[in-house]
Amino acid sequence: MRPLSPNAWNLLTGFELCQKLCCNHTNPYRRHKIYKEQFNLTSWDPPLQLRSEASWIQFHLGINSHGLYSRSSPVVSKLLHDMRYFPTISADYSQDEKALLGACDCSQIVKPSGVHLKLVLRFSDFGKAMFKPMRQQREEETPENFFYFIDFQRHNAEIAAFHLDRILDFRRVPPTVGRLVNVTKEILEVTKNEILQSVFFVSPANNVCFFAKCPYMCKTEYAVCGNPHLLEGSLSAFLPSLNLAPRLSVPNPWIRSYSLSGKEEWELNPLYCDTVKQIYPYNSSSRLLGVIDMAIFDFLIGNMDRHHYEMFTKFGDDGYLIHLDNARGFGRHSQDEISILAPLSQCCMIKKKTLLHLQLLAQADYRLSDVMRESLLDDQLAPVLTEPHLLALDRRLHIILKTVEDCIEARGEGRVIADGPAQQSAPDSGQANLTS
Repeated sequence: MRPLSPNAWNLLTGFELCQKLCCNHTNPYRRHKIYKEQFNLTSWDPPLQLRSEASWIQFHLGINSHGLYSRSSPVVSKLLHDMRYFPTISADYSQDEKALLGACDCSQIVKPSGVHLKLVLRFSDFGKAMFKPMRQQREEETPENFFYFIDFQRHNAEIAAFHLDRILDFRRVPPTVGRLVNVTKEILEVTKNEILQSVFFVSPANNVCFFAKCPYMCKTEYAVCGNPHLLEGSLSAFLPSLNLAPRLSVPNPWIRSYSLSGKEEWELNPLYCDTVKQIYPYNSSSRLLGVIDMAIFDFLIGNMDRHHYEMFTKFGDDGYLIHLDNARGFGRHSQDEISILAPLSQCCMIKKKTLLHLQLLAQADYRLSDVMRESLLDDQLAPVLTEPHLLALDRRLHIILKTVEDCIEARGEGRVIADGPAQQSAPDSGQANLTS
């Protein structure tokens, strides 16, 4: 099999090419002719090879109705390793940044971003990852006068959220790893985007910097800088493309008011959950329990910015909610934002599986902060979280369990703990249900 050039690769999504390479049983000479006709190739430079065993392909194929990956799968560790070490072959703005610039079809954008700098990096195995650079030091807390919708996006929050999600056995956050990126060699020298090239500069301290080219924060004072070239960042694995694995983007019933003074109904009406329960799909599926799982996760990380959630359409109304975009978590360890728990406290429902995990992590031998601390040691950027943030996890876990206890006392265990067939933990499987 001949290697594909980066220009040719850009004409196909990873999954489409995977299908062509792995599932097409036509004559190899016929495939070669198709490639040359479709891509108008005259050379095969550089000699990069797409292989079906690439970790990102195996990650995509392993997505199933129980989670983004299986508990026993070795693919995640391999994918984290590859995202950490493989050289980059291209860098570009993400689709939502391009939408803000008017440079792409906005109908394909799930959630346009606003003021945040993030890039799509492609590696030598043709896998892609979302790169979010360091914007805030670990020891810094979000200023108390900041609104949640103008807070920084933190690279270490993305990394820590993946580890926490895995510890809770949700497996709904795409694999994410920290990496020291050489912004000159691994971004500037490999990008073909002239706009991205134009926002690089050398600071007075002789550090290489770049900033977002968007209608908002387009000034050098908002730039991120290497030291002089190396910059910390998070790399989150891409999910399969939307045309191959369609996803719904659904407004969170407990969405916040993105204004300086407004309040949503759930903030004023303590019986708001009764209204939600009468609305499809929350009236006939386990979707509401998924929203409560998400609220528990967000409370632990302190994320107030969950305005939408996404789901794979293939898995139907009872599919799991994907926990994307967690960079506004871990902003303030000194404050526990109780309002994030509104879905739990107002609905007084929780999956039995979720509750059992939380109770286990509250025990001294399996303390959540200890498990997180150990898990995060594997990352190149360790320590990913400061000690106050780790201890805040234990404090918030006890608040969650106390909320459940209060619900049980008020309504009875049978009405609070959901362990019906739709909510029971399904057997773990490596079957590629998403693409079957």
